[in-house]
Amino acid sequence: MPSATITLPDGTVVTIDGTPEEVARLLQLYGGGSTASTAAAVKTPKQKTSIKKVSGARAKSESNPTQGNGIDLNEIINLIKNCDEAEEIESAILDKVGQVNRILLPLFVAHQHLEHDQGLTTGEISQITKDLGIPIHVANVSNTLTKTAAKYVMGDKVRKKGQPVHYKLSRRGVKYMEDILKGKTDD
Repeated sequence: MPSATITLPDGTVVTIDGTPEEVARLLQLYGGGSTASTAAAVKTPKQKTSIKKVSGARAKSESNPTQGNGIDLNEIINLIKNCDEAEEIESAILDKVGQVNRILLPLFVAHQHLEHDQGLTTGEISQITKDLGIPIHVANVSNTLTKTAAKYVMGDKVRKKGQPVHYKLSRRGVKYMEDILKGKTDD
């Protein structure tokens, strides 16, 4: 079965498998260039054309630090490292072992320093912790936010498999993080 590969303007690579006529037609539609190599291929019985996306969405998410909800993750990371409370954050949260505080930190910084109402997903929180050098896997972030840290956060919807929930700190969570940074740990 003949096949062709097309690179779209956005960098996505598409591989096309099908009859010579189908491949030639798709190459002409998407500007794949010469169809001489596909037209000379041996004709096969009529088969369904299949298009496989090789790359695209993954490359976009890695190259673009701004997620779908408009939050720049690099800005949050820079704020954690350079804000007025950076020394307190480092000594009270980053240098300690507590996973709950490390997970709540990006939510706290987003709440205190950024002007948005969206919240962060577990994947975004995991990416921020990874970039800070304290990686926490997405599953651990999710479990912590729904169990141990549930009293400090609010989700924008009920958890369903495959549907991202955007978490924000509750009023109680903001007070908890402020107390942690001040050195109070009675909660």
